[in-house]
Amino acid sequence: MVGLFVRLKLRLLAGSLKGTSQQRFGFVFSLIAGLVVAVAGFYLMAGLRTLDPSMAADVGVVFFFAILVMWVVGPLLMFGLDDTLDPARLALFPLTTGQLTRGLLASSAVGIWPVASLFAMTGVIFGLARSVTGALIGVVAVPVAFACCLVVSRLVTTALSGALRTRRGRDLMAVAVILLVVGSQLPGMLLNQGIGNGLEIITQTAGVLRWSPTGLAAHAIADGGLVGVAEVVAVALFTAVCAWLWIVALKAALTRADSSSQGGGSVRRSRFGGLLPEGVLGAVVAKELKYARRDPRGRVTWVSALAVVIIMIFSTRNNTGGEPIIWMGVFPVWLGGLVVSLQATNSFGIDGRALWINAVVYAKPAALRADLAGRHLAITLLGAPLLCFAAVVTGVLTKPEWIVPAALTGVGVMGLVFAVGSFTSVYVAYTQPERINAFTGAAPGQGGQAFLSSIGSLVGGAVLSLPVLIPVMAGHVWVSVLMPVLGFGLAWLARAKASVIGLRRMPELMADVSRPT
Repeated sequence: MVGLFVRLKLRLLAGSLKGTSQQRFGFVFSLIAGLVVAVAGFYLMAGLRTLDPSMAADVGVVFFFAILVMWVVGPLLMFGLDDTLDPARLALFPLTTGQLTRGLLASSAVGIWPVASLFAMTGVIFGLARSVTGALIGVVAVPVAFACCLVVSRLVTTALSGALRTRRGRDLMAVAVILLVVGSQLPGMLLNQGIGNGLEIITQTAGVLRWSPTGLAAHAIADGGLVGVAEVVAVALFTAVCAWLWIVALKAALTRADSSSQGGGSVRRSRFGGLLPEGVLGAVVAKELKYARRDPRGRVTWVSALAVVIIMIFSTRNNTGGEPIIWMGVFPVWLGGLVVSLQATNSFGIDGRALWINAVVYAKPAALRADLAGRHLAITLLGAPLLCFAAVVTGVLTKPEWIVPAALTGVGVMGLVFAVGSFTSVYVAYTQPERINAFTGAAPGQGGQAFLSSIGSLVGGAVLSLPVLIPVMAGHVWVSVLMPVLGFGLAWLARAKASVIGLRRMPELMADVSRPT
């Protein structure tokens, strides 16, 4: 049964090369990225041999713990995108719990990123082992630590699978991950504020993390001898206990009723419906505002944008030790505008199969242009106040006279991303699965399309803003008045052209946003 699961996983990977050009691009990109991470991680960890033994051990401990965290958080973000992560998808198969456990564990170790992480972890053997016994212990400790990552990852995903299928559970998960991301930036913000130094933070952090499961494995390689053997045994015992808990959680998940479809909801009319324009534009704005309020993926985007702005504000504040400079007041809001407007890069994906209703009604490009305009207007109605508030905060922390230029720059760059997003929405559209974690971006096989759409719009909007942003950063703040004109002017032109293309490509567009998930 283990071999069957492994072959199925390999067939899925091979199938990425036989799909569309976007699927092949996504596979090749993941392969290249995984190769870079594997080689860079191995080289950096092997290079720890040049450091002091105690400092090398501290860095290795932090690295191993970071690998464990990524293995725990990563599958939660992929929940719904990888069907094998949800036990409910496997409930009808005539397999025992033991067969499922062994098969799922083996399939978890197959893939680009599992191999990349294992290869990077292997570099610790060369960087931390200072004796023959340490190297021999490392040969055992690295696979044990890797198995610990796999088992803990599956345990957490299986235990939370019921909650992740509900909207409230996905909301909580989204907030938890955002807090985790913000917390990971805390050391950098402390360093920028002159609180402590890097070596002290690494030493103090490693002093705590060395008692984590993977931290013990890394420290075992540096310790060597009987102490190292005892630490590896402790990690193995912890992994065995987690495996038993995973089996228990898997049994419960396979027999538990799916709570994501239980209970009903109520339809509530918008309180501000009378303020919206008539026709397609007003209807689309009302729908998008409702999505932002009710859909976890919509809410998490706004929270993510706010988190990015907060991190940038405190990361750039007073790190020069002197007078604040213009980029401290403008750059965080400009970056927040880019992040907020990324929702427009796949405008039709959230509609899914329901897009056919629009397809049979939109007989002219003007209707599709109004649809795109409504989506952009809804993002602007929510994003512009957020960016203006961020501009006020940065202005108070830097110089008040930079509030208006920052707000104009942040709101204006939204229009530039709208312009690029109008074309990515009709050329590189992808399916957004319904019952997924708020962070999952696309249906299986469309990861490359999601990456190309998001990164392309982000880079495109940033590049288009440079003619205005560079003079503003140079101190000519009055030029910021041109950013909204440039942004929303290009967005208007882009919608006019994209609506013609989108109406012509409506069958392909429907197929792209209606993939099975």
